[in-house]
Amino acid sequence: MNKNIFLFLFCFFLLALPTKEAFSQSIPVGTPVLEEYMRRMQLLGILDENPSFLIRPLHPVHGFDRKVGFDLDSTFTDLDSSEFHRSFNLKEDKKIEMLVLPITNRTQFTSNYSFGMNDGPMIPNRGLQNVFSAGFFSQYGKFSLQLQPEIVIAQNKDFQGFPIEHQSTILYYYEYLNRIDMPERFGSDTYTRLFAGQSSFRFNHKAYSLGISTENLWWGPGKRSSLLMSNNAPGFLHFTFNTLKPVETKIGHFEWQLMSGFLRSTDYLPPHSDYVFQQNQVYFPKRENGNRYISGLIFNYQPKWVKGLFLGFASVNHMYSADMETFADYLPIFNGEKGLNNVFNPVRDQRQQFSSAFFRWLSPEGHFEFYGEYGTRGNSQRAADFIVTPEKNRGFTFGFSNLMPLNKERQFIQISAEMTQTGQTIRQSIRDLDTWYIHDHVRHGYTHQGQVLGMGYGPAANVNWVELAWTKDFNKIGFQFERVVYNNDFYNFRFEASKDWRNKYVDLVYSLVGDWRFGNLLLNANFQYVDTFNYKWYLENVPDIYFVPGLDKKNFVVNVGVAYILK
Repeated sequence: MNKNIFLFLFCFFLLALPTKEAFSQSIPVGTPVLEEYMRRMQLLGILDENPSFLIRPLHPVHGFDRKVGFDLDSTFTDLDSSEFHRSFNLKEDKKIEMLVLPITNRTQFTSNYSFGMNDGPMIPNRGLQNVFSAGFFSQYGKFSLQLQPEIVIAQNKDFQGFPIEHQSTILYYYEYLNRIDMPERFGSDTYTRLFAGQSSFRFNHKAYSLGISTENLWWGPGKRSSLLMSNNAPGFLHFTFNTLKPVETKIGHFEWQLMSGFLRSTDYLPPHSDYVFQQNQVYFPKRENGNRYISGLIFNYQPKWVKGLFLGFASVNHMYSADMETFADYLPIFNGEKGLNNVFNPVRDQRQQFSSAFFRWLSPEGHFEFYGEYGTRGNSQRAADFIVTPEKNRGFTFGFSNLMPLNKERQFIQISAEMTQTGQTIRQSIRDLDTWYIHDHVRHGYTHQGQVLGMGYGPAANVNWVELAWTKDFNKIGFQFERVVYNNDFYNFRFEASKDWRNKYVDLVYSLVGDWRFGNLLLNANFQYVDTFNYKWYLENVPDIYFVPGLDKKNFVVNVGVAYILK
């Protein structure tokens, strides 16, 4: 969003009629320590159990009845004596409320090759990269302005990418690269960008909010992965109509978000884009204007009669802006164009569609949560087809967390696990390239600024993750283990004839993690050792030896995030 738009919004903000409302600032997705703390406190029954955590960013002022959203235990700030958070009296009973938002900084170091997910504006990078964010929240009556830009600086060192030695393999691989805008490397120079970040301008009334935003969105119950919307890419400009807290009715609580926005492409080419194999050019240039329009809806219901249970549904559609013609193109969530996939349908086929259903069940008494999400690639599947083959073009996530109390007060052992699969199991889907996040017509795929909006490890990834940790209040020290199988659809597509399981591209990730509070400073650290097998599916067969190592690599990754809350 450029400075002229912000100037317009700020002027409009000053002209609004005032009323008495609480602050409505959000906790951005991925904020160090705070998000993890909120979810634990809800499991312990300390925070209200009605907010579902299925639609983020959260608004703790409304959802958890706090005066300041980032002061969850009322020990960080004192508004009456603060030198930073101020109220400006314009006239009697007319005030502009100003809050300085937490200053956050996230630094990442990767030793050998790019690795990471759910890191917002960070890019695939070797070396150091840093994201710094600061800003303010201001409110005048029912209007609010949250200005929180992000600046990214990455060394962007060269690293070994997709090997060119297996010539036929790269030809297969480009069947995927030609259908998604997901560069292996973002140019060859130091990468520096300024993003609008976690900024928004809103009209807030009771439990409802209408506005424009560039905040990262997270839809679904997963802690590590989301099928439809995560903070794996930078936030995109979007209009939003959403609830700030669960809306209570006679039959239960409801939450929702209706969103429409704009996705941007990159100009970075995939690896070996000038390569020619048997007189065939492997790279087919995408259309020059890769900007797309996205719309989506997420809806969540908490039944009155089943305590702690949340049920939800989400749907997203996006298409090239140049292809939009009808009202249904602007809000295609009401027009899924159901029908057989093998029947030509130009209206349906020029859209990339996803939908998912999910649940979360939590028990504050047992300090336990269990959740799951089931999604389909394409909203056009008929109910009869789904009943016959529910596994077709599916993706899913299941996970749980449990806090077991120790003898010492407020101390717990936390056990968590999560499994996500977007790789397909039906041969026809693999041969037809019905892979999550790529598309035949929208050949920039489900991406923004060159990164996937959903599952952070990319198309057809299968991931298993477990955690064992000690926790106390804001503090946590733990160990995590993760197994990542990259693009399992490509593995089956390329190596189906040989059925050689040795070629799978797999990461085993060992992590030491820690969260700690030092006064008003919140620190998050993650030290990772990544053991990679058959990097980019590369393995050179030896005729006389079957168990031969492939292109195996090691990587050390360090992530350090801090958030400082001004008093």
